Amino acid sequence: MSTALSLNTDDRVVQIADLFRLLGDPTRLRIVLACVDERRAVGAIAESLNLSPSLVSHHLRLLRAARIVRAERQGKQVFYVAADGHISGMLTDMLEHVAEPVSESAADLTQDHA
Repeated sequence: MSTALSLNTDDRVVQIADLFRLLGDPTRLRIVLACVDERRAVGAIAESLNLSPSLVSHHLRLLRAARIVRAERQGKQVFYVAADGHISGMLTDMLEHVAEPVSESAADLTQDHA
């Protein structure tokens, strides 16, 4: 059994489900995507997403606690960025996945379950 599969304990599955639950919120996902490629301050994130800074700060606290983003202080300002390559890689993979054209067999499955 591979190392990755051997780590699939119930605790790990719950941790992964919690990460996906956090990223399942469209506002939080937009915030993380805004921080994938560059460090961004709360105000810049809020402005680019047309959200209030207090709402962005609230979501960033949750995302930091889950180790999805990390904070980097520079002087009096705090910048946020994706926590590591795993987070950016996963999001990049998901963006590429949804951008792919849907094959006929996948479209049939989607329609069957709608």
